[in-house]
Parts: sequence; structure tokens; C-alpha cells
Amino acid sequence: MTAAIRVRGLEKSFGDLRVLRGVDLDVEAGSVVALLGSNGAGKTTAIRILATLTTSTAGTASVAGHDVAADPGAVREAISLTGQFAAVDEVLTGRENLVLVARLRHLRHAGRIADELLDRFSLTDAGSRRAGTYSGGMRRRLDIAMSLIGDPSVVFLDEPTTGLDPEARIEVWDAVRALAASGTTVLLTTQYLDEAEQLADRIAILHEGRIIADGTLAELQRLLPPATVEYVEKRPTLEDVFLAVIGHRPDADTTKADTTKEVA
Repeated sequence: MTAAIRVRGLEKSFGDLRVLRGVDLDVEAGSVVALLGSNGAGKTTAIRILATLTTSTAGTASVAGHDVAADPGAVREAISLTGQFAAVDEVLTGRENLVLVARLRHLRHAGRIADELLDRFSLTDAGSRRAGTYSGGMRRRLDIAMSLIGDPSVVFLDEPTTGLDPEARIEVWDAVRALAASGTTVLLTTQYLDEAEQLADRIAILHEGRIIADGTLAELQRLLPPATVEYVEKRPTLEDVFLAVIGHRPDADTTKADTTKEVA
């Protein structure tokens, strides 16, 4: 395994408050890893250390082969970070946001880069509109597109779907899948179990400042007793109904009755 991110014994304290208590984590190059945990578990703190925005109290971490403490400049050149809230300029158009970032990175052909990313994230038709008129999902997709300018090898997504409606969440999930398909290494934090299940090759569970479980979904499922087969009545969730009614899932069968379900 080639580790794009390697963390050993990472600790972080704020005064007497110990947020991280010895985190060990490996993220394989080209994979998507979800750092799963409840609010206050230390997810954002870990991301901030890896993105060189803050320093650790103890332990070591490397990103794209560069030590985050000894060579932060090289780390910043290799990564991109998308925070919990979309960092787009709402006065500028979608295309102008992308062109601005390309120029700040001193890249040639900023307009062509912007047009390619608008197409990649299905935003071409909205490219000439002010970003302030975008829906939450469109704004998030634009934010992720902006983070890819300069072709970073590692992308950090800190709770990318916080505050989004169900349809917008699916739009962002599709964007993350597109990142994975292009070979970009993605480390995302989330508190949504279904999000980790949908997107991640591996899932690391952070609890009280420590990684208490790490593996594929199948590996984590084997931590529980073997499943038994029971016949239960499955009704569509409200999210299923909502997405079917608005036409996002035209093939959704909202009338399904009895089905077989595995339960532990």
C-alpha cells in the first residue's frame, strides 16, 4: 500500500482539554476514506493539522510524502481543503470564482481551466450566473471544483454535506465519486453514517480522540454477530418519498411491501 496520508500517535490539546489522544491512520493513494465521528470527536482538528492550519501537540503526520510539521509548504502545494461551509464569492459568477482561484495560483489559461471544471461538475449552464443565486448543492459543487484547481493529489472534505437538503447531498456525493474516479485521494469527515457507507473505501471511527475501528464496511460489519434472516415490512422513508416525488429517482418503488432484510 502506498500511503498518501500517514498519521502516527497524533495528539492535540487545548489547555487541559485533550482533543486527540494518539491517532493512527493510513490513507491509501487514490482511495476515499471517511473519518466518522460525532460532534466534538476531533475530526476537524485532525483535518486542520493535516492541512497545516494548526500544529499537533505530539505525534507525526505526513501528506503526499511530506511531513506536515517539517515541510508545511510542500504539503500545501499537494493538497486542497474544503471546509464545512462553501467558500465561494456570491457576488462573482461561478466561472469568475474559478478564474479567480486559477489566477491566484498563477496558472496559465485560467479561463480554459474554469470551463473544464464547470463542465466536469455539470455547472456549465450556470457558469455565467452569480454564485449567490446557486442552490446549496450547486454552491458545494462549485466549492469542490475550486478546490481542484492546480490538480492537488490529496483533497480534504470537512463535513461536505452539512446543512444540505437530500437532493443537494446526492449532488455532492456524485461530485466526490467523480473525484475518486479521477484517482484523487480523498479524506472526508462526516457524522452521517449513510454518507460514509455510500462514499468510502475505508471507514475510520474516531471516538473521544482515538481511532477505535478502521476498515472496509464489510470488515466493520464483521465486528457484530452474524446476521439472521427475518421477514419485515419495509416502508419507504420520508427521504425516499421526497426524492421520488420531485423526480430525482423516477424508478423509485414507493409501494414496496414485504421484502427480505438482514438484521443482526
